[in-house]
Amino acid sequence: MPSVQIKDVPDETHAVLRRRAALAHQSLQEYLLAKLVDDAGTPSLEEVLDRAGGRTGGSLPFREAVEAVHDDRDRR
Repeated sequence: MPSVQIKDVPDETHAVLRRRAALAHQSLQEYLLAKLVDDAGTPSLEEVLDRAGGRTGGSLPFREAVEAVHDDRDRR
């Protein structure tokens, strides 16, 4: 499995991350790995828009789209 090394981390940043890891009952490595895995598993806005842009489908007149949004909000 590949590894990642980050150099020149500011002291305060390192201290904050160590405290957060301790509060989570994890080593700093476990804590940061979980953060990286979570971040990589969440698509960026650009990735979402790229996927959406490649889709084809029906079209809906603007007025109907607005009504559908209002209906959805009213049900909440």
